[in-house]
Amino acid sequence: MTSKTDLKNLPLPALEKFLQGQGKERFRATQIFKWIYQQDAGSFEEMTNISKELRTELTKTAYISRLEAETVEEGTDGTRKYLFNLGDGHAVESVLIPIEGRNTVCISSQVGCAMACEFCLTGTFSLTRNLTTAEIVNQIMAIRHDVRKNGEEIRNIVMMGMGEPLHNLDNVIPAVQIMIDGNGLQLSNRRVTISTCGLVPEMIRLGQELPNVNLAVSLNATTDELRNRIMPVNRRYPLKDLIKACKEFPLPGRRKVTFEYVMLGGINDSLEDAKRLLRLISDVPNKVNLIPFNEHEGCDFRAPTQEAIDAFHTYLIDRHVTVITRDSRGGDISAACGQLKGKLGK
Repeated sequence: MTSKTDLKNLPLPALEKFLQGQGKERFRATQIFKWIYQQDAGSFEEMTNISKELRTELTKTAYISRLEAETVEEGTDGTRKYLFNLGDGHAVESVLIPIEGRNTVCISSQVGCAMACEFCLTGTFSLTRNLTTAEIVNQIMAIRHDVRKNGEEIRNIVMMGMGEPLHNLDNVIPAVQIMIDGNGLQLSNRRVTISTCGLVPEMIRLGQELPNVNLAVSLNATTDELRNRIMPVNRRYPLKDLIKACKEFPLPGRRKVTFEYVMLGGINDSLEDAKRLLRLISDVPNKVNLIPFNEHEGCDFRAPTQEAIDAFHTYLIDRHVTVITRDSRGGDISAACGQLKGKLGK
C-alpha cells in the first residue's frame, strides 16, 4: 500500500488544506483540480502552468489514480456495460445508457451490498467493502474518456449501481462534491441522482450536506409485511418512517422525490398495489419510475405481464402522477446490476 495521497479522494477544500499543509498557496489547489477533472491529467508532469519544483514535490506525496475497464459489453440499443478492476482483486460495474441523445451513467458505490434485497443480484454478493471517493469519481471519468472519442458528453449521473450509496456517505458526499464543483466535473446538481433503499438517518444527513441533489427511493412494496420480506431494511425503518423522511427531505424548487418501484410478477403488481402506492406517496412531491423486474439466473421472481404493467401505469397516470415505465435496457449484455460481474465470476 502506498502512503501517498490519491488527490481524487479530495474535494477542492480538502485539496486546499492538503497543499497548505505543505506550505503551498491556496490557489494552486484550483489549478491542480482543473487539470485533474477538466484536462483529465494523469500525471503532474502534464500540469504545465505549475512550477517544475511543485510538480516534483507532489510526486513524492501524492498521485492521481485512474480506473481501466477490464471488460466492456455493448448492446444493440447502445447501452454499454463496464466492468472496472479495482486493483485489489475486486471489481465493480457501471452502465452507460443513451436515452434520446443524452448519456446517463449509472455508477456503483460499494463492492457488493449489505442490504440483501431479495430481488437484487448485487445483494447476493454481500458487502466486501466501500468504494473510495476516487473509485466513485473514476468510473465517471473513464466512461467520459470513452464517450468523448465520439464527440459526446455525459449529461446525467445516477448512483443506482452496485451497493447502497447512503451506506457509504463518507465517500459518496465528497465524490458528489467533486461532480458538481465548477472547477471539477462541472455537472449540474439537477443532473445527479442518489438512490437509497431507505436508510432514514442517512437520508437526513444527505439532505443536510447535499441538499441540492436529486433523491430516488427504492420503494418496491406498499405494505410493511411485503417490504419486510423483500427488503430487510424495512424492519429497521418501516414505511411510516421512510415516507416521513421523504416528506422532510429539502428539495429545491419544484423538484420531486423519485419513487422507484420494481414490479415483481404476481407479488406487487396488482391494481390494489397501485392504489396503496398512490395513498402512500400522495403527501410527498413525487414521480414514479416503474421498473419491470429483469429476470436473472438463480432468482425465483418473475417479470410482470405487459397487461399488469399497463394497468398499473394507467391507474397512476389517470390520477395525475408523473410516471415513467422504464424500458429494459441492455438485456442482451447483462446490464442489470451485478449480472456481468456474476457471469465473469463464474
